[in-house]
Amino acid sequence: MSRAVMLLFAVASGLAVANAYFAHPMLDVMADDLGLSRAHAGLIVGATQVGYGLGLILLVPIGDLIDRRRLVIAQSLLSVAALIAIGFASSGNMLLVAMAVMGLLAVVTQAFVAYAASLAPPAERGHIVGVVTSGIVLGILLARTVAGTLTDLSGWRTVYLVSAAATLVIVALLWKALPRQEARPATMSYPRLIGSLFGLLVSEPALLIRGIICMLIFANITTLLTPLVLPLSAPPFSLSHTAIGLFGLAGVAGALGATRAGRWTDRGLGQRTTGISLALMLLAWGPISLLPHSILWLVIGVVVIDFGLQAVHVTNQAMIYRVRPDAQSRLTAGYMVFYSIGSAFGSSMSTLAYAHAGWTGVCLLGAGISGLTLVFWAMTLRVMPAAATRSLS
Repeated sequence: MSRAVMLLFAVASGLAVANAYFAHPMLDVMADDLGLSRAHAGLIVGATQVGYGLGLILLVPIGDLIDRRRLVIAQSLLSVAALIAIGFASSGNMLLVAMAVMGLLAVVTQAFVAYAASLAPPAERGHIVGVVTSGIVLGILLARTVAGTLTDLSGWRTVYLVSAAATLVIVALLWKALPRQEARPATMSYPRLIGSLFGLLVSEPALLIRGIICMLIFANITTLLTPLVLPLSAPPFSLSHTAIGLFGLAGVAGALGATRAGRWTDRGLGQRTTGISLALMLLAWGPISLLPHSILWLVIGVVVIDFGLQAVHVTNQAMIYRVRPDAQSRLTAGYMVFYSIGSAFGSSMSTLAYAHAGWTGVCLLGAGISGLTLVFWAMTLRVMPAAATRSLS
């Protein structure tokens, strides 16, 4: 894989995943505009994650069956239509449906990850997955910044219409730059392909263990991010949406965690990286809970929790891709189903926690999830397959 193609994978993945994160700093204004209560604002993100989960099961596995180049280009084009529908949504129900469809198609992000992994030499697979994932991290961070700025300048709808235009540009670049693949003979039907996805959860313990860790860490991070706009936009902070979006850049350390974690896993340090990173995520809730005293504590907490999250996320993927190189799209789909479940849970429960117990309730929920994740990882150390954890360098 050339550096240019690897960079294009990172940029395309970042833009695709940004679509699922634009709403975070705009939840209050989107809900108010379309008549949703603040307590139910999390449903906007939740609908996206439900669609994402369905896409992981129904769309991502197809990459093991057909030309991945055509798959990612087609999904990207359909994403343009979904983004336009969101931009012109006239009711809360219409918005939720359009967000779910957009989430369904946003799984092209994971198709890019599996595509990059299939082109990478085995000894460099963790590194390349880390580079692509760092693009995803930056896409998430810039999504908050761009969304907050455009919302203050011209309204939340502009965000999705601008993204639709940018996606069209990316499609043109993908069409020219992505390597063509030889036609592969169909080895199974589509129903059997989807059925085999669930079979992998039974036959590959690395996928199940790392999938559950994925579910918990993303429930953790969305517990923080989804309700964050509510205290920051209210007194005493009263931040603008632009300022709230810029605040997300505090998590740029996550990109560093993503790029380095892939190399550490290639060297056989995946379990150690996981343990340290999960401990950091738990400790991060200490300064996060001090938001009422100073916003600087929150900045510190976001830096730490994002670094830990992305290091664990890349380590998870680098490990599971080793066990079945012939099924990378299905492994990606199975793994990210857990991500979608965790994100939907965190998004929905965190706004309810905030509505009933304020920021303290959110922090207690997040710390509880962090502690549970650390305990689960420790309990599964001895049952992880050696093929997923050994050094390849």
